[in-house]
Amino acid sequence: MEELWEMEELWEMKEVWELEEVWELEELWELEELWELEELWELEQVWELDEVWELEGWLPSPPQTGRIEPNYPKVCGHQGNVLDIKWNPFIENIIASCSEDTTVRIWEIPEGGLKRNMTEAVLELYGHSRRVGLVEWHPTTNNILFSAGYDYKVLIWNLDIGEPVKMIDCHTDVILCMSFNTDGSLLATTCKDKKLRVVEPRSGRVLQEASCKNHRVNRVVFLGSTKRLLTTGVSRWNTRQIALWDQEDLSMPLIEEEIDGLSGLLFPFYDADTHMLYLAGKGDGNIRYYEIGSEKPYLSYLMEFRSPAPQKGLGVMPKHGLDVSACEVFRFYKLITLKGLIEPISMIVPRRSETYQEDIYPMTPGTEPALTPDEWLSGMNRDPILMSLKEGYKRTSKIVFKAPAREKKSVVVNGIDLLENVPPRTENELLRVFFRQQDEIRRLKDELSQKDIRIRQLQLELKNLRNSPKNN
Repeated sequence: MEELWEMEELWEMKEVWELEEVWELEELWELEELWELEELWELEQVWELDEVWELEGWLPSPPQTGRIEPNYPKVCGHQGNVLDIKWNPFIENIIASCSEDTTVRIWEIPEGGLKRNMTEAVLELYGHSRRVGLVEWHPTTNNILFSAGYDYKVLIWNLDIGEPVKMIDCHTDVILCMSFNTDGSLLATTCKDKKLRVVEPRSGRVLQEASCKNHRVNRVVFLGSTKRLLTTGVSRWNTRQIALWDQEDLSMPLIEEEIDGLSGLLFPFYDADTHMLYLAGKGDGNIRYYEIGSEKPYLSYLMEFRSPAPQKGLGVMPKHGLDVSACEVFRFYKLITLKGLIEPISMIVPRRSETYQEDIYPMTPGTEPALTPDEWLSGMNRDPILMSLKEGYKRTSKIVFKAPAREKKSVVVNGIDLLENVPPRTENELLRVFFRQQDEIRRLKDELSQKDIRIRQLQLELKNLRNSPKNN
């Protein structure tokens, strides 16, 4: 009886096992069928953790990941809040930063990262009279840097000599955003005076200007080589809005589209290789993405990535840093201030094949500059030098940043000395100047008092000499 019972039990277990195996095969077949039907660009969301949808991270594993120590070395040389930073597109360890202290500084990050706090920049650039809010590297020329300050000026710096060589002085209020076209021959700006401008940067001449009364522009981005611009802003009803423009005619936008009624700024990011536009709002948890077309309706909404954690800002990984084996086409670095975190978010095209996907990875701008500063300043324009991502990123650029040796002196651009009578740059600097002046006044008062005492002593000695018997 025991043997019979054991045989029946084993038979039942075998049937259950076979049934489960068939069920797993059916589930796998259905999943593969559905996967083949996916024809749109999608963000791959596969699992749910703690009731929060997270993006599947197809990222290469670096040696160390996760939160760094609180006392980890930092770049801390500015005397005011840092308002913008940009990595050099041609020298991967060079950063430009700007600050409330009115300076632009160039930093060289050593191989292997920071070992101690970095307080000395390789180059300090003085020229703005008020705080500097934006910096942008030229897309095709090495060592050409643009900076926009609250003095309403855009300075063009030649870092080979460490001096500003041009000044764009056509704005009447604070400059909110700057964007270059593909070869860097045009600069688009948005301004607090509610105007969108397309400027020839070397001459500072305004080629096109739009007075945006119904669409108050905040951010602008060139859409690759399509000769179109996209702006984000606010409509007259205070709803967030995007608008598409023809760069050669800014009299009227091609299309306007309302997004929602939230109040945070919309940051646009454009991928010229896949013609994808990403919209991320400050304070939002989602990132919308669209496909840009050459014909109407021009803008096709695809999907959006959702997250409950609001973003304060976003950074973007350059194309040559993406994981092409996982079909990663874009990667954000999301700043989450509530948790003190930076979260990577990967945009992945789901493909079953493990071969290189040439349709989503065309030739893309590489790490070699197309022009020298002197060539660009002389009037030359050249498209960026392209590279393939098929073999993965290899550091082939041998360009090394060499800071020019120079002494602080007057900075004259367009006949104007930019450093003449520069006011204190920050509140802390104003306090330091005040206390320094108080110490100087106190020292002068003490010196004056001592001289008064010495004068009285000399007067008394002179009087005694006059009244002495020898003189009589």
